Amino acid sequence: MPESGRGWHLFVPKLVTALRDGYGAADMRADLFAGLTVSVVALPLSLALAIASGVAPGRGLFTAVVAGAIVSLLGGSRYQIAGPTGAFVVVVAGVVQQFGYEGLVVATLMAGLLLIATGAMRLGTYIKYIPFPVITGFTAGIAVVIFSSQLGDILGLSLRHTPADAVGRLVADAAAIGSFNGFALATAAGALAVILILQRYAPRVPAFLVAIVMAGVAAWLFKLPITTIGSRFGGIPSTLPAAQLPHVSFTQLRILVPSAFTIFALGGIESLLSAVVADGMTGRRHRANCELVAQGVANLASAALGGIPATGAIARTATNIRAGARTPISGLIHSLAILAMMALFAPLASYIPLAALAAVLAIVCWNMAEIRVFGSILRSTPGDRAVLITTFLLTIFVDLSLAIAAGVVLSSLVFARNMANATEARRFLPSVADDVDEFASPNQGALTRSQLPPGVEIFQLNGPFFFAAAAEFEELLSRSGGFPKVLILRMAGVPLVDTTGAAALKRFIKSTRARGTAVILSELNAESASVLDSMDIAAPSVPRLADAITLARHLAQP
Repeated sequence: MPESGRGWHLFVPKLVTALRDGYGAADMRADLFAGLTVSVVALPLSLALAIASGVAPGRGLFTAVVAGAIVSLLGGSRYQIAGPTGAFVVVVAGVVQQFGYEGLVVATLMAGLLLIATGAMRLGTYIKYIPFPVITGFTAGIAVVIFSSQLGDILGLSLRHTPADAVGRLVADAAAIGSFNGFALATAAGALAVILILQRYAPRVPAFLVAIVMAGVAAWLFKLPITTIGSRFGGIPSTLPAAQLPHVSFTQLRILVPSAFTIFALGGIESLLSAVVADGMTGRRHRANCELVAQGVANLASAALGGIPATGAIARTATNIRAGARTPISGLIHSLAILAMMALFAPLASYIPLAALAAVLAIVCWNMAEIRVFGSILRSTPGDRAVLITTFLLTIFVDLSLAIAAGVVLSSLVFARNMANATEARRFLPSVADDVDEFASPNQGALTRSQLPPGVEIFQLNGPFFFAAAAEFEELLSRSGGFPKVLILRMAGVPLVDTTGAAALKRFIKSTRARGTAVILSELNAESASVLDSMDIAAPSVPRLADAITLARHLAQP
């Protein structure tokens, strides 16, 4: 059944569906194992992503707990794990630096409302149609920006000011190279080695967690002179904070609209992309609009409870599936497990070196960049290559919102050009009398040129006749030679006509009439005929080619 016709069923959470289908002890065991597994992956990532975003590490944990639980309760995917993600790092860091944490809260609240409204209006399906080169270029660009933000911690540099942009950070790092700390670099290298070795030879072991625990033990045991969570942030909280909303003015709302829209766009795109990946891994089908509403509520709650923007996390969702999750209850267990670890181990987190967390993010950046996919698009068509490079460079050097907008617009132009090239207009019958009509239907029989009345020409149109194809059509007909008395346009091969194509057709009919040529339209489908009617096309339209030829014979008479 089409999604648009299912009404309120579009917004039934997958948790309700899963429980209604039956939930037993075996399901609970599978979800418990999966939830605990993904929690030990999410814990170090939440800390690292929060620090990279320019906020206290505890805010990443609040986000994982609150947003993770709400998306599991209300979301449209069985396996989605929500929380802070790499896609938000750049925009969050920029908002915090410019407007402070309160400004980020306001922008996140606005983005949450936009997500809810988008889902409620059933627009979720359209967000999924962001072109692949745009997503690849964007995520690869973010990976570069995040990695550039971690160089200072990897090298142990003492920075007085950390610029928000990648180029500015690299300049600041270069200026502070005199404060290089070899112990920090050794810690980062050791953590990186542990992660790579475990991922290669013991993939079931939580490599990120093991790496930061080992780094923390080494920093405490050997009293290494390196920056830790405790020395920079004073540790992490052991409980969730009380809900609190900032006081905001209309002027602040207006200024924060671009940031809110960026958070909304990133949250919507990545959450649905993660759900699509989960569908591909499991054969299930998510509810896009339900998922957007859940993500909106999750961002409202995260902002109110001291968190940062959240969305579906592709890597954590994939881990959840591989660990055997069966229902959204695994996501609830993941959130509760992180909350429990906060309560039990918060004091110990103070010993975690920031260089080790930077190593974790280095792995995240490498995975985000998808080097092989990036390279394959570079070897693809010139249009896709241009979209990829444009989005990638704008993400790094200019602005995330502009990168997405420019990538989508450029992709649309490339698509329009490709579709225009796929649309053709040619003479329906050759000039040789014994050639036959290759397009004739079986019950119509072959049609030869000798059967056409004198002064009548037929052109066959194939492909969508929209704005980009219209110019090609007019140019081709202008080169087709002299104007006959009657021109039949056979449109059986035209699946759609947009208003620009109809306007071009209207201009063509007007110009041919001025030259004494009558135009007959043949075999239009109902949708195209409706568009032409709305544009007041002054040309007769007949359902069959035989009827068009009969009418042409009458119009061609002296």
